[in-house]
Order: sequence, then structure tokens, then C-alpha cells
Amino acid sequence: MKRAAEAPVGRLADSRRHASNERTMKIISWNVNGLRAALRKNFIEYLNSESPDVLCVQETKARPEDVSQDWPSPYKAFWNSAEKRGYSGTCILTKHPPIRVSTGIGLSQHDSEGRVILAEFPGFQLVNVYVPNSQRELTRLAYRQTWDRDLLGFLSNLQAIKPLVVCGDFNVAHTELDLSHPKANIRNHGFTIEEREGFQSLLNAGFADSFRQFNKEGGHYTWWSPMNRARERNVGWRIDYLLVSEVLRPKLTEAFIRKEIGGSDHCPVGVTLRKGTWDRRYEG
Repeated sequence: MKRAAEAPVGRLADSRRHASNERTMKIISWNVNGLRAALRKNFIEYLNSESPDVLCVQETKARPEDVSQDWPSPYKAFWNSAEKRGYSGTCILTKHPPIRVSTGIGLSQHDSEGRVILAEFPGFQLVNVYVPNSQRELTRLAYRQTWDRDLLGFLSNLQAIKPLVVCGDFNVAHTELDLSHPKANIRNHGFTIEEREGFQSLLNAGFADSFRQFNKEGGHYTWWSPMNRARERNVGWRIDYLLVSEVLRPKLTEAFIRKEIGGSDHCPVGVTLRKGTWDRRYEG
């Protein structure tokens, strides 16, 4: 793993931004499908309105030097950009200084695409992940299976040290409840048995799907095709998740999907945790 790139902290963009709840920590995850494009739309407006303690961004398609935006105070940005320009990439915006920030999972075959960034706080570790897409013809499914196994090993090693919150775009609908037309998509990328088993292996390893702790129903999606008014008709997929170590599950106070927020083909998803979870050092 390597140290994440840090961008300068900027001026206060909106003095009316909401103050953080003193009793909880709010974590948001959002695949923005290009951060530079999102900044021309509603990204800063949303950041100020939601006012999360931490915002994890996927598919930045940018490097720090590509973005001239001054982040609202007190946010500080940490980046993991892909070697290939305009591709993939992750970023964490946080109000609270992490103990440490690192990038990648420590395997060269995976770490050139900027898909993982980790921020450690006193009570837990936060992993922001953008899982590879298996591609329309499943041309990357074999690689995706290797990625899933290696990511699981990486997370399991981390979890043995301190609890985890793992968030991001996992590029898979876990169950038939998580997409509009499961029967028609059984061998399509994002809903193959192999991908679903890879996600299930995370749950088997002691991670909980935070949204399903509060809502067991279908019809809740985080990604919609830009074609055929899919979002308007709510024909979508739930492929963005926040997973928590089982030890943190009782600390969840809320998990939510902000389907009303546009600006990307994905919408933000989030959780709140009781604040004692994150601001006290984990004792094991």
C-alpha cells in the first residue's frame, strides 16, 4: 500500500452549511461518474446540504491537479487516482483528520487503477472501494473473481486489527431484491452467480449490509441506466453499499439511499453511526 495524495484544504464555500450532529458520524458514498463533471453540476451544493463527516467518492476520473475546486472548510481531500488518465479513481473528503491514509491493497496487479483508499480513525478503519466491472460480454469476469478474492483477504487482515466500514460501488446486485428484472439479467454483468457469490463471501466473513439492517424490501436502487427514462421509472440496480464489521452493526443508527440526488447515474448512499464508535480508540 502507498500513501494517498492529499489536496489542499480550501475556503468555506457556504456559510450556511449544516453542522455535524454531535452524537453521530455520517458517512456517505457516491459514485459520481466523473468528479469534474459532478463539480459543474450539484456536487458542492450536495456536500454542503448533506454535510457528512466523511464523503467517499468513486469513479473520480481525475487527479488532484485536474481539480481547481476549493473544498468547503473543514474538509480535506485524499486521493487515489488511476495511472490511466480519466479512468476509475477514488477520493475521500473528511472533516476529521485520519490517523493514517493509504491506497491500494498491496498487490501490483490490482493497484494501478486507483480503486481502494483507506482512512483509519481511532475507532475503526474506513475503506472506500470501486470494484471492477465485469464488462458487458463478461470479458473481465475472471479478473473480477480474482479481485474479489484478493479484496476479501485484504479486508479480513484489516478487520483482525480494527473494525471496518467498507463503502463504494461494488458493481453487483446481491439478490433478486436488488434489481428490477432479475430473471432477465441472470447472466449479465453485475448479476452473475460468480459476482453475487463474491459479494456473499464478504457477508460470510463478518460484514453486514447496512441498508438491509433497516429495510428488507425491494425497489430501492442506487444506479439507473441513462436510457429509456430508467431513473424516472425506477428501473434500477442496488450496487452501491456500505458494509460494516459485525461488531459495529449495533452502532448503526440509520442507513439510507438519496435517490432524489441527481448529477450522476448513481445516487449517494449513507449511514450514521453513534459517535462513540469512531472517536474512541478501539480496544479489541
